[in-house]
Amino acid sequence: MTIAGMKSALLAGLLLAGAAPAWPQGAKPGASDYPSKPLRMIVPFAPGGPNDILGRMVGQKLHELWGQPVVVENRGGLGGTIGMAAAAKSPADGYHIAMGGSSNLAVAPSLYQRLAYDSARDLTMVANVAHVPYALGVNPVVPARNVRELIAVAKRKPGLLNYASSGVGSMSALAAELLKSLSGAEIVHVPYKGTAPALTDVVSGQVDMMLADLSLVQRYAEIGKLRMIAVTGSRRSGAAPGVPTMTESGLKGYVIEPWFGVVGPAGIPRDIVEKLNAAIVGALKAADIMQRLKALGYEPRPGTPEQFAATLRNDIQLYADIVKRAGISGSL
Repeated sequence: MTIAGMKSALLAGLLLAGAAPAWPQGAKPGASDYPSKPLRMIVPFAPGGPNDILGRMVGQKLHELWGQPVVVENRGGLGGTIGMAAAAKSPADGYHIAMGGSSNLAVAPSLYQRLAYDSARDLTMVANVAHVPYALGVNPVVPARNVRELIAVAKRKPGLLNYASSGVGSMSALAAELLKSLSGAEIVHVPYKGTAPALTDVVSGQVDMMLADLSLVQRYAEIGKLRMIAVTGSRRSGAAPGVPTMTESGLKGYVIEPWFGVVGPAGIPRDIVEKLNAAIVGALKAADIMQRLKALGYEPRPGTPEQFAATLRNDIQLYADIVKRAGISGSL
């Protein structure tokens, strides 16, 4: 090749190199080098609650696996919807995730009139983390040892029985409203500002019953302060295998299974979602995590992003029906 030809070839090579596509600033070619920097996890509630505990558990496991810190940011307010709105507006790069739950993802769309995000459209379901078994606890003075007897008492004397909840539109209230709807029983709602004061008054006999975390109801049932007569899930809980489900107790179609899971903004690259999901599913199978979840009364529910998305869609419709039948209106 002549010197002139060599120069032409070199010039052509330089032009081709200059024409090659470049990744936009801050973009990543895929999951091969993910994560290469710390992750940020929004917890849309105050420190110390279930979302916070689970978020930090998952974050610690991801840190151990990848060597990158997971910085937890607590952004509470309006039932967890403020933090979830912020999560929905975050960059869809896999470095911005959040610990969501039934209340702000499945219930909020029906409960609040003006929500700053659409759970199914604006968010990516990454991985379901845990389900929270709920149980129906009644004060021992109530003459009912099972759900059928409870409904019979309520129907004989409409309005005689009442139930406590942690607030209008709360999971405990919606669980009780589904009981009323499917049974046709008239039971009076007594809302409280939180689970603790509500359950305290049920234990003391000021209120007749409450649907709440199985671990809380069980604690009082074991010392004879409450009678735990049913669980609300699709199957019996491993923590109380002798307690029947609502469906087994005669309420066909009754299933309430509150959950928590990791989500992110819509548009996260598929390969990064899969990498995050695999890491979280692996973490949930770790012996120490399983032990901690059991101590909290939670059940790990590892699965695919598609399964998590299907759970969300199903529950959005479930709670929409309950809210509509109960005549509950939101304030946002």
